[in-house]
Amino acid sequence: MTWTQYLAPLLKGAQVTVMISLASITLGAILAFVAGIARTSSNRIVSGIAFVYIVLFRGTPLLVQLFWFYYALPLIGISFDPITTGIMTLSLLTGAFGAEVVRGALLAVPHTQLEAARALNFSKSYTLWHISMPQAIIEMMPPFGNLAIQNLKDTALVSLISIADLTFQAQSMRNITLDSATVYTLTLLGYFIIALCLMLIVRFIEMKLRRGPAFPRSAHS
Repeated sequence: MTWTQYLAPLLKGAQVTVMISLASITLGAILAFVAGIARTSSNRIVSGIAFVYIVLFRGTPLLVQLFWFYYALPLIGISFDPITTGIMTLSLLTGAFGAEVVRGALLAVPHTQLEAARALNFSKSYTLWHISMPQAIIEMMPPFGNLAIQNLKDTALVSLISIADLTFQAQSMRNITLDSATVYTLTLLGYFIIALCLMLIVRFIEMKLRRGPAFPRSAHS
């Protein structure tokens, strides 16, 4: 087989990889904001639940989490299809790491601005969404970009639960052709192109946020 004949199955696998990565990045970002904001809450129960979630998923290997959701949960009557399991696991992991990014960015907002908001009798929710968050979200973008790339790389593990992603297709082609060099070189290029696209998207969003009047620069940037 020539290298061009490898492209069809690899492109099919790349589509699955992109779908899983985009879905889990989106859901992970939502979880990150929920858990990150919860960590800054004065409610100890809410903060404690978020803390347990973050520590649990940051402190355990993704592979073990993936196998637990796919193989252990069915033993108690809860099961998901491979695609759902992959997206769910990656989302929870990305959310756990992203939550600390959100918390750190919120805590980095100058304290004087929060004091001014209290002096003006602004509510906590108004202060969060109209003063803290617009500034913090700009500072979150570079770390979130790194998390998006890490998420993409982590998708390679979903092949272990029979998802026909890019890595799965590459392994299948390699087993059939024994042409490791060509197959894995094309796979490497595939991941690189997807990662480059993700980086450009994140960079574009960051530039729009920094220029947008609704998201002013923080005093220390």
